[in-house]
Amino acid sequence: MSLLNVRDLQVSYGGIEALKGITFKVDRGQIVTLIGANGAGKSTTLRAISGLVPVRTGSINFDGREITSLDTSSIVKEGIVMVPEGRRVFPNLSVLENLKIGAYLRRDQAEITAATEYVYERFPILRERHWQLAGTLSGGEQQMLAVGRALMARPRLIMMDEPSLGLAPLVVREIFSIIHRLRDEGITILLIEQNANAALRAADYGYVLESGSITIEGAGQDLLNNQKVRDAYLGGAAAQGGIAGRAAPHGSHPGGAA
Repeated sequence: MSLLNVRDLQVSYGGIEALKGITFKVDRGQIVTLIGANGAGKSTTLRAISGLVPVRTGSINFDGREITSLDTSSIVKEGIVMVPEGRRVFPNLSVLENLKIGAYLRRDQAEITAATEYVYERFPILRERHWQLAGTLSGGEQQMLAVGRALMARPRLIMMDEPSLGLAPLVVREIFSIIHRLRDEGITILLIEQNANAALRAADYGYVLESGSITIEGAGQDLLNNQKVRDAYLGGAAAQGGIAGRAAPHGSHPGGAA
């Protein structure tokens, strides 16, 4: 059953169409990934869902409720949070202070304490470093902090923007292990990544976004094995050319976004 349904979504920046009527869905309890090159519209998609950029046309439906016109705070209250690209921790605040910022909509101190313990149980390193300034953490630790901060809101859907960016391969594996663990705990994840190989290996379902349009979709493993996707995004000879005009059309895959 779909938790998030995005239909015919169009977003423009100063007359430039960043998203050209994309349609996709995120099923409850799954990891869904959007892959594509820089400028394809991946981050714009997350910002539109979060209420950070205005939607020109189209609809965003979350758990049966229309949220297209809601402000960001209201969207967080609905259960959607984002882990931004580059982690965006507050470097001069402690780990604990950063976590509490993620609970800014909570008013009950007991709930905040319980949420903090929930995060510490999943990221013991954050408990050990709770007093440490976030800016002195390693890149991987900062990414854990960014995820932990998102979890403070007890979300139903976490959107992750390039979680592997700038991290060493060993740390990337750890981050994707965390993503799987969150999915196993019942949290639905919408993931955008330039590391298409890691993203598709992790994903239950994936969409390829190119120049503001979805050009192909399918199960993560199917896309991983798709020669057109391999050529365009997994190091093939045509890696710079994208797959527009060569891939199966969006919507042709059984079970695709309706």
